[in-house]
Amino acid sequence: MKLGIIGTGWIAKQFVQAALKTEKYELTAVYSRNLETAQKFSSDFTESTVEHFNELTEFFHSDAFDVVYIASPNSLHYAQAMAALKAEKNVIVEKPIATNPKEMENLIAELRLHPKNYLFEAARHYHQPNFKAITTEIQGMEVIQGATLTYEKYSSRYDAYLAGEKPNVFTTDFAGGALEDLGVYLVYDALAWFGVPDSVIYEATKLNSGVDGSGIAILKYPQFNVTLQIGKTANSYLPGEIYGLKETLVMDNAADLNIVYVADENGNKDVISRLVDANPLYEEAQAFAEVLENPDDLESRDNADRWLAMAVEVNKVLYKLRHYAKITFPNDVIMDKD
Repeated sequence: MKLGIIGTGWIAKQFVQAALKTEKYELTAVYSRNLETAQKFSSDFTESTVEHFNELTEFFHSDAFDVVYIASPNSLHYAQAMAALKAEKNVIVEKPIATNPKEMENLIAELRLHPKNYLFEAARHYHQPNFKAITTEIQGMEVIQGATLTYEKYSSRYDAYLAGEKPNVFTTDFAGGALEDLGVYLVYDALAWFGVPDSVIYEATKLNSGVDGSGIAILKYPQFNVTLQIGKTANSYLPGEIYGLKETLVMDNAADLNIVYVADENGNKDVISRLVDANPLYEEAQAFAEVLENPDDLESRDNADRWLAMAVEVNKVLYKLRHYAKITFPNDVIMDKD
């Protein structure tokens, strides 16, 4: 498959490495606002012909690629995904695919006008085998009494923020903050493993820029609560835990999921995880390729629809959490007016 890329940061590089490793994609087009940046990006991967663009309209109307991976700042995802769908491209969007439910609704409406195309949210851990192992283990638990899930990782851009700069990931203009960047992984966890919560709250620690540097979310279910600890201004080494009756399901990290085990009442550990690929985006690149290689297959359509339905629910919960914490993005105001 011919792959086009929007964005030349580390996550785009990691996705291209994963995609090429599957041997099902070929890098054929790169967009960047700076043409030299696009050229430098592609030169790290291939010596074959790659087309480079610094104008989005020209990029989307090019025949150089048929599937695009979008890894631009969060606030740009919606408009770029919409343009890609209108150009009848298959679209993979780095999470979050959109910043509010109205954007998501509009994207799905556009997708329905192009029934031969696919739209994926790149939530990497959702496609990893250890995520699926946890899902299976939970289904066999007789009692669930709640969970505590943590993803708190010091951002490489936080030093710049403290120095007075305005990195995209720490501004409302670019839909930044801990919840949208890291919390999305934990919301995927909770919804996939426990379903949609009855209600949510989010006690955010806001930065002067208006985004959340960290926060504690509580997702309330009929019989238990799920607590999410999120942050981009410190590092946490706390494991994630899901509480049964006498057993506890433990993961080293609720987003990376490298080691997962079940501890019994005596502390004995039954490891249910397996070694994962060194590139955390490999499994999602493989999963998307399997659908795109068999676009008319019923299983492909069912998988893609199920993944997109989950993305819709995650989007709703993220928006409710932000609303509770009174964190507003510019796109929210535009959509509210619509």
